[in-house]
Amino acid sequence: MSDPTRVFDDLRDESEELDRLVAELRLEGWAFETPAARWTVAHQIAHLAWTDHSALLAVTDEEAFRVLVEKALAAPETFVDAGAQEGAAKTPVQLLADWRAGRTALLAALYAAPTGVRFPWYGPPMSAASMATGRLMETWAHGQDVADAVGVVRPPTDRLRHVVRIGVRARDFAFGVHGLTQPSEEFRVELRAPSGELWVYGPEDAPQRVTGPALDFCLLVTQRAHRTDLAVEAVGPDADRWLDIAQAFAGPPGTGRPPKPNGAGQ
Repeated sequence: MSDPTRVFDDLRDESEELDRLVAELRLEGWAFETPAARWTVAHQIAHLAWTDHSALLAVTDEEAFRVLVEKALAAPETFVDAGAQEGAAKTPVQLLADWRAGRTALLAALYAAPTGVRFPWYGPPMSAASMATGRLMETWAHGQDVADAVGVVRPPTDRLRHVVRIGVRARDFAFGVHGLTQPSEEFRVELRAPSGELWVYGPEDAPQRVTGPALDFCLLVTQRAHRTDLAVEAVGPDADRWLDIAQAFAGPPGTGRPPKPNGAGQ
């Protein structure tokens, strides 16, 4: 990514859009159940605040971040939920203030990060641009959970390009985390952006292909909707398998979301 400023700006805008949504909620709205099991709206925002804090330490205090990694390794099945639970126990006013302060500090650190430096993370080390891209993906995905919980339909934006990029790049990871052999050839991915632009990846003549709306692809790779409810299509057996297992996030395979009861796609 030659100019990281764009993703930094997009992360700021994505966060501010979600902020406007939750800032308007009444007290009871923070307790609404989201599609993620046992997570309320408060848990979703608390998770974002917790991860922003982790990222800030990774960029500014490597020793403090190392301590966080040790805690994660000691409780790999519970440390994410524990962080969300701790934050969700705060009042909405305090939680919102903490999330705003944390993401503002993280963005400032990312803008100031030297070019070419890579920072530690729970997986491979990342550049500032990659860190921002991951934070944008999570902000958008957890924001989708919040929107679903409160019954709001968010107009998609071309900030989804960053989520698409992670999803495409994570193809081999998705196969590997499921214990499957990674495809030996590149896929052609053609996705229609919210603006109408066509986003393409891979050789034009690749026999394995994935096509559809960028929004649906993002919902798929963040596992915010079931494949049968999305207008993403595959040509070729490996591409078809990928759509069943795709994930843009690190860690073990996610459980995803069940199909809609009526089985109707979008």
